[in-house]
Amino acid sequence: MSELATLARPYAKAYFRLALEEGQMELRSRELALLAVIIRDSSFIQYLSRPEWTAVQQADLVCRIPEEPLSSTATGLVNELAHYKRLALLPQVFVLYELYRSEAQSTMDVQVTTAFPLSDTEEAEIIRSLSVRMARTVKAHVEIDPSLMGGLVVRAGDLVIDASVRGKIARLRDTLNSQA
Repeated sequence: MSELATLARPYAKAYFRLALEEGQMELRSRELALLAVIIRDSSFIQYLSRPEWTAVQQADLVCRIPEEPLSSTATGLVNELAHYKRLALLPQVFVLYELYRSEAQSTMDVQVTTAFPLSDTEEAEIIRSLSVRMARTVKAHVEIDPSLMGGLVVRAGDLVIDASVRGKIARLRDTLNSQA
């Protein structure tokens, strides 16, 4: 996975810089998200990788799928990736682009998984605490997973805070197994 990130990084940086210069970060994000979804489809990738397709034909095929025409910026990215046979990098380019965008906007998307639904007050307190800890505006996406038994798990970039009952039981089990 780190190899994909290494290969995708220059494309993501260049695409981000262009989006920033154009003042179109949100639009470019939506286009890139759509392209990443298209490329994640394994049957489409298999079809696209047929030997008779040239890089230009592959890029054209990818760019014709969205209902709305893509910007010249997005089309240029697809053409560049197709030319170097790197269309499969699009999902990773999207992930990196979103990191650059979040950093530029001083925001962070956080995944909060709880065992039970949170009240509005509890959710606001979690967002406030995370905003202070991360020193940026936090956008929380809350999911419910009863298998946690209680507590919550927070995923923010590379940071994972597991304050769930399931996580505590797992850590206790690991501690007991290491002492045996």
